[in-house]
Amino acid sequence: MAITLVDGVVVTPLRVISLDKGDVMHCIKSSDASFVGFGEAYFSIVNYGQVKGWKKHTEMTMNIVVPEGDVQFVIYDDRETSSTYQRFFSIILGKSNYCRLTVPSGLWVAFKGLGSATNLLMNFADIEHQPEEAITRPVDSILFNWGNDE
Repeated sequence: MAITLVDGVVVTPLRVISLDKGDVMHCIKSSDASFVGFGEAYFSIVNYGQVKGWKKHTEMTMNIVVPEGDVQFVIYDDRETSSTYQRFFSIILGKSNYCRLTVPSGLWVAFKGLGSATNLLMNFADIEHQPEEAITRPVDSILFNWGNDE
């Protein structure tokens, strides 16, 4: 069952199939309700205690999973016509909370590495990366309490 917490954002619990020789971790299927197309998939490593963001895509829908480590994602809604205008949504993804985070275009996203080892995320995006369709801001430009590191 998928959970919606900020207008348009969906958190979908995913299956992990435990096998003796290594786990199989689902990501996305074309039959999933949050699948809107495929443009590219990429991995990003987030070092412990580091925050990446803020970034707002104007076209891209992101489908993010964290197969290794723990990453805190924060989404901020500054869409004036949204029912969740000026709200934050925060979630920690990793093996203990293995879900897909679907983020539509138009929302600010930042994330922080929480695991002391490798924090690896994968974004399954509906379009190929186009630098001109994303807006970035410094982390301190949107006020959010990231804990004692910030």
